[in-house]
Amino acid sequence: METTPETTSVHADDPMLPVPFRVQRLRQDTYDTFTLELQPANGTPGFRFSAGQFNMLYMFGTGEVPISISGDPGNLKALVHTTRAVGTVTKAMRQLKTGEVLGVRGPFGTHWPVEEAAGNDVVIVAGGIGLAPLRPALYALLANRDKYGKVVLLYGTRTPSDILYRRELENWRSRLDLEVYVTVDRATGNWRGNVGVVTTLIPKAPFDPRNTVAMVCGPEIMMRFTMLELQKRGVALEDIFLSMERNMKCAVGFCGHCQFGPTFICKDGPVFRYDRIKDLFAQREI
Repeated sequence: METTPETTSVHADDPMLPVPFRVQRLRQDTYDTFTLELQPANGTPGFRFSAGQFNMLYMFGTGEVPISISGDPGNLKALVHTTRAVGTVTKAMRQLKTGEVLGVRGPFGTHWPVEEAAGNDVVIVAGGIGLAPLRPALYALLANRDKYGKVVLLYGTRTPSDILYRRELENWRSRLDLEVYVTVDRATGNWRGNVGVVTTLIPKAPFDPRNTVAMVCGPEIMMRFTMLELQKRGVALEDIFLSMERNMKCAVGFCGHCQFGPTFICKDGPVFRYDRIKDLFAQREI
């Protein structure tokens, strides 16, 4: 199953040139995480991307950061990004007001194998903010639900207050054609759900490992143990995909910041088939 998307964007021919987008809405999701909804400032009708791709968002006078696209690939009216306010650029981004402008480059990178997974069960394993890059894949799966077997979402966060997209999760849980399991590392308040790391959900999740495509995103330590648990269930290495969005600066393989062994995450990823990088993934110093 290859992950080489056909990329279509509203951007100019120069991939290094940011295009202005206006803030349509900014929503605070958790104490350190927020979602931006953007629209092209030049009136272009829409923005096409494949689930799993990312953009470079540029705060004029501050800097630029890579952020996965977290909206619906079928909705061209808004470009959506969910991110944490952890650095100078994203902290400044969180202060944006409706109508203000920032620069966008992209989309870049490979995509989740949504179309290639047709006819299989699909299990999505997300840790923390890793749900954001996987959300477009879930939208795409549900838009063509009859093409897939079981669709299972396993989502883990540190505490109940860290859960993203709460209202949407409740809507997904109410569907009869989607299995949703949420767990927290530490229960607080009136939490009555699962407690434990997200990998504890894998042994009992309702999917056929011999006929399953797995999509995984989260902290690297979480992904390491998720790979082990999926293999224990019998999921083939070539049917496991993960997103490795880290250390990206230019998005086109020029700067070398995101080199991962012989590959560059920005142009060869961020979505990788696990069997192709498992030896590199096991080397923690890379």
